[in-house]
Amino acid sequence: METAPEPNTGGKPETGGPDGSSNSGTASSKPNPREAAVEALMRLAAEQPWNDIEVGDIAREANLSLAELRDLFPSKGAVLGGLSRIIDRKVLEVDTTDLADEPARERLFDVLMRRLDAMTPYKPALRRIAFALRGDVLSMLALNGVALNSHRYMLAAAGIDTEGPLGRLKLQGTVIAFARTVEVWLDDDDPALARTMAKLDREIRRGETLMERADDARRLTAPLRALGRAVLERRPRRDRTEPPAGDGEDRDPAAAI
Repeated sequence: METAPEPNTGGKPETGGPDGSSNSGTASSKPNPREAAVEALMRLAAEQPWNDIEVGDIAREANLSLAELRDLFPSKGAVLGGLSRIIDRKVLEVDTTDLADEPARERLFDVLMRRLDAMTPYKPALRRIAFALRGDVLSMLALNGVALNSHRYMLAAAGIDTEGPLGRLKLQGTVIAFARTVEVWLDDDDPALARTMAKLDREIRRGETLMERADDARRLTAPLRALGRAVLERRPRRDRTEPPAGDGEDRDPAAAI
């Protein structure tokens, strides 16, 4: 005669299913909702025009409620901006210590090519999105803000400083160089990406030349800037009230798309 199973007396709920299998991995297998929303948008954008995609479509595709999606992203453009963070993480997780002794140009080339590699699964969607947003000045300005945040970390991964008097120029120059490279990459179906790599190499070299000229100009104008500061310091200062503090919310530039 079969004996009844021993009751669970350990104070913990049973984890086995009816067939004896474990259910312990069920909760952990659920995808991150932010990433699920981004992946959903990329799937939709690969199949239909960008302007036809609504936030409700993204929520359904990601298996989220509208309320859940709203808590994650304020707009469709912000979901697109979320892709940039996913790509950032994929690039930054790679160990780059083996490039420490390479010239800055080679380090940056390697980091930006790894960024393109991480973007490859989304290439069909990005091609359609780029076509849809071409000529949309406001959207391009919003995406530029997203790109500045990302490329600050790309330059850091390449061991290149972005602070100091020319830091902003260096950062914006990298964003422009990469955007020009992406235009070639979107139409480059060669697995070796020869055209893309050649374009990226030219853009980085051009950027180096511009930075050298900017640094020379800064040194030449140093006396004039010092004189201007001295004049301003001699002027009486007016009492100014502090501007109202922000609400502390981390604003996403892509939300304007």
